[in-house]
Amino acid sequence: MTSGDGDEIGLDLGVYLRNHADAALVEALGAIGRTATHLSHHIRRGALAGNLAAEAGAANPDGEAQKALDVFADTLFHEGMRGCGVRAIVSEERTLPTPLDEGGGLLVALDPLDGSSNIDANISIGTIFSLLDAPPSGAAGADAFLQTGRRQRAAGFVLYGPQTSFVFSTGDGVHAATLDPDDNSFRMSRLRLTIPQGSAEFAINASNYRHWRAPVRAYFDDCIQGEDGPRSKNFNMRWIGSMVADIYRVLMRGGIYLYPADERPAYARGRLHVLYEASPAAMLIEQAGGAAIDGVGPILDLLPHDIHARTPLIFGSSDKVARIGRYFAGSEGAADRAPLFGKRGLLRR
Repeated sequence: MTSGDGDEIGLDLGVYLRNHADAALVEALGAIGRTATHLSHHIRRGALAGNLAAEAGAANPDGEAQKALDVFADTLFHEGMRGCGVRAIVSEERTLPTPLDEGGGLLVALDPLDGSSNIDANISIGTIFSLLDAPPSGAAGADAFLQTGRRQRAAGFVLYGPQTSFVFSTGDGVHAATLDPDDNSFRMSRLRLTIPQGSAEFAINASNYRHWRAPVRAYFDDCIQGEDGPRSKNFNMRWIGSMVADIYRVLMRGGIYLYPADERPAYARGRLHVLYEASPAAMLIEQAGGAAIDGVGPILDLLPHDIHARTPLIFGSSDKVARIGRYFAGSEGAADRAPLFGKRGLLRR
């Protein structure tokens, strides 16, 4: 923290935003915080609020079955964002953008409930969002959202776990507020987060090993060989299944997260959505001193061709992301055959 930061710990999130962001962002982020507070209360009730993990009888634009909590969260955010200067909203749960305030200056893209497969297991889930500038005038259709991540005005997520945490950036670092259960208000708890270096943790769904492409296999194989392998270090693998929880862990403890493309047709271009998953994650990670790539280049340079376009995503400590970037650059998709990637190859020392 810098000088004076200590005075802002415990400050109400709205007050902090008014001191550090422009009016449009204050209004939109405040609405997200208020909506997330309601959603957090609903989630905390668990089975008392009904079977939150029950299938809702419909599918999202990707053809995935929606849970009752997916639909509830989506509706809650659409209602909660009205009247706060947002021209239109894109959601993972809806095919097209939804118009909100005709004169609003911002666009919101979000996944209302990340990690819904974990609902019935009482594992952390979350909301992830991105704020972009709306066009100067007129309706904001799908094309208005097709901007690179570099153009985000703000990004963040809310993690519904043992604590409910609101993590965000408006371009001046990454900050976190914690929901105070005594008065249902978010209060600033961490300022200017920096991703630690040197962590021995990595996150990937190892059950997909047989589908991975060669660079990812090579990286994974080197990690699991531990101190007896080319990395000469023991690693721990973590995989939560809620990306927002993995982002939070990386922000707090460092390491790397990998959700690569693979050989399955549905995963050939990755599985995470550029607009409302990968781009906000990448903004937060870069603002905290880390890096986020698709295997070839920075996520924030991607220009989505569709509001639901997907991408591979690798993010974490900058040194670890740079290392796997070298695996991709040097292997040309055949790490197990390329001489540079032999057991004692140059890039695997």
